[in-house]
Amino acid sequence: MRRRKELKTSGVGVRAHHRGESSAGFTLIELLVVIAIIALLLSILMPALQRVKKQARSVGCQANLRQWGTIFEIYMQENDGYFAYGDSSGRWRNVLQEQHRNRSLTALCPEAANTRKHGGTYGAWTEESLDADYVAHIDEGSYGVNRWVYNRTENQDDTNYWKGNNHRGLNNIPLFQDCSWYGAGPLDIDLPPEYDGHTASTTGHWRGDNMRRVCMNRHNAATNIVFLDITVRRIGLKELWTLKWHSNYRTANLWTKAGGVRAEDWPQWMRSFRDY
Repeated sequence: MRRRKELKTSGVGVRAHHRGESSAGFTLIELLVVIAIIALLLSILMPALQRVKKQARSVGCQANLRQWGTIFEIYMQENDGYFAYGDSSGRWRNVLQEQHRNRSLTALCPEAANTRKHGGTYGAWTEESLDADYVAHIDEGSYGVNRWVYNRTENQDDTNYWKGNNHRGLNNIPLFQDCSWYGAGPLDIDLPPEYDGHTASTTGHWRGDNMRRVCMNRHNAATNIVFLDITVRRIGLKELWTLKWHSNYRTANLWTKAGGVRAEDWPQWMRSFRDY
């Protein structure tokens, strides 16, 4: 009788021991299933996280432009609404030295902070890519001024220059924007980039195809601009041709819906973008 009880007790212990062993770990198949689920979740979440990161960088870019717009505004308020002449000593970084006391303010868009790449969609211009004294006291940047805002008075095309902010419709006149160079002077006849990141002019002149300097796909088929009224907006790449870049700029030009542009007129990489 006593032996029978011992056997029963021993059997319970053995069974409990086996149950404990089986519940203490995973089989290889179970581990593979868990790994597969984690990989699937990551594949779903990563694109969303990338979009969130790009949106955050775009918001950071707009914040930078808003601060720079305020600095431009202070300068023009102190000069009866006029901006600088725009010669070699009057480039925007030189001109704004006094107003720009906060040296921590960056001239780099968060989406274009790689100073090892000159030009292109994401690249920045640096002192190395300019003449030694071209832009004093600055070594890098990925924003550029609308050169038509300069207060030019001794130029055959001086009638095109805004010269300052004493105008109507300031919310449609670009002041400062994402740019592959420190400045650009777009014309209504400028050609679009032939490919994503194409910034070179066909004429070699700063007034030739300068729209390419600002038509960069940094922010998901859009770019950021601070206008002469110091508002900041996200602008579609094709929308750039509809803005009032200079005082005689035709906003219903050949690259706008009002001017009759067709989808097939645009380079292949831009055809899916929204029309304006």
